[in-house]
Amino acid sequence: MNLARLLTNDRGGQVFLAILVLVAVLVPVLNLALPESNPLHVPTYTVTLLGKYLTYALLAVAVDLVWGYLGILSLGHGAFFALGGYAMGMYLMRQIGDRGVYGNPDLPDFMVFLNWQELPWFWSGFDQFWFAALMILLVPGVLAFVFGWLAFRSRVTGVYLSIITQALTYALMLAFFRNEMGFGGNNGLTDFKDILGFDIQSDATRIGLFLASAIALALGYLLCRAIVTSRLGRVAVAIRDAEDRTRFIGYRVDHYKLAIFTVSAMLSGVAGALYVPQVGIINPGEFSPLNSIEMVIWVAIGGRNTLYGAVIGAILVNYGKTYFTGVLPEAWLFALGGLFVFVTLFLPQGIAGLLRRRRQKPPEQTDTAQGDTA
Repeated sequence: MNLARLLTNDRGGQVFLAILVLVAVLVPVLNLALPESNPLHVPTYTVTLLGKYLTYALLAVAVDLVWGYLGILSLGHGAFFALGGYAMGMYLMRQIGDRGVYGNPDLPDFMVFLNWQELPWFWSGFDQFWFAALMILLVPGVLAFVFGWLAFRSRVTGVYLSIITQALTYALMLAFFRNEMGFGGNNGLTDFKDILGFDIQSDATRIGLFLASAIALALGYLLCRAIVTSRLGRVAVAIRDAEDRTRFIGYRVDHYKLAIFTVSAMLSGVAGALYVPQVGIINPGEFSPLNSIEMVIWVAIGGRNTLYGAVIGAILVNYGKTYFTGVLPEAWLFALGGLFVFVTLFLPQGIAGLLRRRRQKPPEQTDTAQGDTA
């Protein structure tokens, strides 16, 4: 399926990708080519912040794939995001080597502090980027596959499935808080030095991570678009709208759910992996159920069942979070809750739905214009 056909009847997606390409070109130029004294200069801090927003946007697209097109309200995608982040964090920790506080070439500092004598078996291989990249996809994907196979095979749906997904991420959060797990306990993994041999704090590396996030978002969007415009996507919408009827006419509903749920989890893992080197830390707080609920709010505000609407919601809400937590930190959660209630009551199709209605000329205006002409 070529790109032009993929984006047919997706005006919003075309505009989004065009803006993404423009931003991906302009931001590095304005950061590296212009001096700091120039008013158009983009600081490295802003580059990192934009890169983080792009990872959130990819995560929101993954959530919209299962919620907007499959009808599964997942409150546990934060688990897949965090697992991808931990896989990247483990690779970054192995790259520190003897440059840590304790100077141990094999063990991360937190293991030395806790008197670990040898590296746990599940840390083996993370000194190689290709292995870490494989785990970024496999760990969230396998967890989603096993969880989905058990849940969908048992025909768990609706609010019960949402509760189970939230319980999954909460259980993982409690597990990762334990020092015995070997993932840094409540402090998590941090103090990263470099990635692929490049200084992780340098401006060039920050630009590289920003561009990697933009490319991942574009590819993730196109992958999801390919899914929703395919036969798999059409069956997914049928399952969302009438699951029992779809099962009755012969479709293996659990297989379709499992395939899309697993792909969504793997995309979330990629988002988490790109997030970690840009923020410099990964800890069990990323498993918090509140984070998963916020992801659903991004999609609801941006607009379900559009993909590009999820991007709009993720970027706008997180920009608002950055602004309000600096100006009025105690009011942020109230503002987010109020925004969600407002969208639910007055914009049920989100911002994307509002933009789509504005592009379409009301029939009444068309009839009136024809009558005046007559």
